[in-house]
Amino acid sequence: MSGDLAARQAELVAALVAGGPLPPGFAPAPVEAARRALLRKRAGDVARHWPLLAAGLGAAWPTVFTDWADRRPTNGSLRDGWDLARELRDRGTLPPLGAEELAGREAAGRYDGRTAPRPRRLPALARTGGAVAVQLAGRVRLLRPAPR
Repeated sequence: MSGDLAARQAELVAALVAGGPLPPGFAPAPVEAARRALLRKRAGDVARHWPLLAAGLGAAWPTVFTDWADRRPTNGSLRDGWDLARELRDRGTLPPLGAEELAGREAAGRYDGRTAPRPRRLPALARTGGAVAVQLAGRVRLLRPAPR
């Protein structure tokens, strides 16, 4: 009996956070409402780890994030933000503030998109738009060209 309950719970969790099918016996509307609420909560968590990315997207942040995160299981707020920022960069839609934040993260840590990020031990550079993020001795500085 407990194995059946565990399987049903796993199906419900998959429907709520990973795009799984709705398990039998559950009403679609309340499950959908809970799923959307969890996506909004997740967007808030990611925004706390990636404040410049969220600020750069402004009022579009919740929609951009939930459209991206819908049907994707979470990898944690830090990794979700990193994955989203990289995808927006690759599409050419990453706002400048998000690009600077991503460059700082890329200079400070190594993240392959599959395993947890690790701090870099050696000096590193990451470029964005008109700035360069430099990591040296564990500190990251964003260098911008002088105003004209």
